[in-house]
Amino acid sequence: MIHKLRKKFILINMMLVGAVLLVVFCAVCLSTHHRLREDSLNAMRQAVSYPFDEKFPHLEIGRKERRSKGKPMPMMPVFVVELAGDGSAASVRGKNVTVDPDAVAELVDAAQADGARSGRLPSYGLRYLIADNRDRTQIAFADTGSERQSMLNLLLTSLVVGICALGAFFAISVYLARWALRPAERAWQQQQQFVADASHELKTPLTVILANMGILLSAQDQIGPAEIKWVENTQAEARRMKQLVDDLLFLARADGAKNRLAFSRFSLSDAVWSALLPFEALAFEQGVDLQSEIEPDLWLTGHEGQIRQLTAILIDNACKYAGKRGTVTVTLRRTGEQLLLSVHNTGSQIPADTLPHLFERFYRADPSRARERGGYGLGLAIAQTIVQSHCGRISVESSAAQGGTCFTVQLPQNPPRSGIRETTSGLGR
Repeated sequence: MIHKLRKKFILINMMLVGAVLLVVFCAVCLSTHHRLREDSLNAMRQAVSYPFDEKFPHLEIGRKERRSKGKPMPMMPVFVVELAGDGSAASVRGKNVTVDPDAVAELVDAAQADGARSGRLPSYGLRYLIADNRDRTQIAFADTGSERQSMLNLLLTSLVVGICALGAFFAISVYLARWALRPAERAWQQQQQFVADASHELKTPLTVILANMGILLSAQDQIGPAEIKWVENTQAEARRMKQLVDDLLFLARADGAKNRLAFSRFSLSDAVWSALLPFEALAFEQGVDLQSEIEPDLWLTGHEGQIRQLTAILIDNACKYAGKRGTVTVTLRRTGEQLLLSVHNTGSQIPADTLPHLFERFYRADPSRARERGGYGLGLAIAQTIVQSHCGRISVESSAAQGGTCFTVQLPQNPPRSGIRETTSGLGR
């Protein structure tokens, strides 16, 4: 759980940092684009402000004071076309640019066809500005190549800076996650250690109690009928408590285990059959029709004991809630590279808002009947832990269309951890 919490902390932190960086870079890019556009428009306004019979001012460089005769000249490539009365190009004046005479008329027509006083001609890589000066219309054109190059350089710089910043923030987030969650991790480990130790210590007295109850029941001729009933009730409760202790010990070891399970290749079909057979008599006593559709010769790399336990949990849960004259169907088949185990039971539909909580520990969809059914709400939590340790998925569906409730387990034939010898650390039974 701590590992998942740490990953979530890092993910949220990186998402927030990424969002802030994205907003900042977008603002910088938009501001730069607006500035470059204004610079281009100002250069064109400056160009059309000169009398057409005057040349652009000459900039003198090399003296203590840089001077230009007249007004400042436009530094980017700009040229101005003065139109005749019929709208055709009469003359062209340019600075830092050479204009093809054959293309002037085409550019003028494109600018006039655009229908605006200023805008862009993307196909020509130009920006234009239409101005009326001295009873004549002038169209200034500015090259947008430097503008595009500046934006491209800015985007590349932002990308490099963004990646470096995210890398630095990721390292910081990892450190902060470990530092901030250290108290929670310590408390979680202490809690798991307490549960494991308490469960282990409780097993011995419960075993002694069950043994003593068995001895008392073996001498029923020396005990009155009323006392026998008390002994039987005590034995039943001790068995339920022992089962609870075993389940708690399993979950505690599963949470705290650092060593993985020792996986081996076994017949999943045989494992499901061996888990199914003991429930035939139980289903018969409860009036439940137990059916199976198990595809033969399906093999799995995993922990056979835990897979049997998983199957037994699902079948036991299905038999409990199938209802009188209900039906439980166990299906095992191959789907591509996945092995699909499903346990379907008839009975009342589980409310939709309850389904997401079924795999939570100690959660019971019907607390009023939990005592009658003999459960503590740990079976499905154990089933989910087993499935996750085998890199699989478990899901549940319950609706009128399903005709009851169906638990589905998807297991990969060869989990990523297969082929590596690992220790069990007491995990599994």
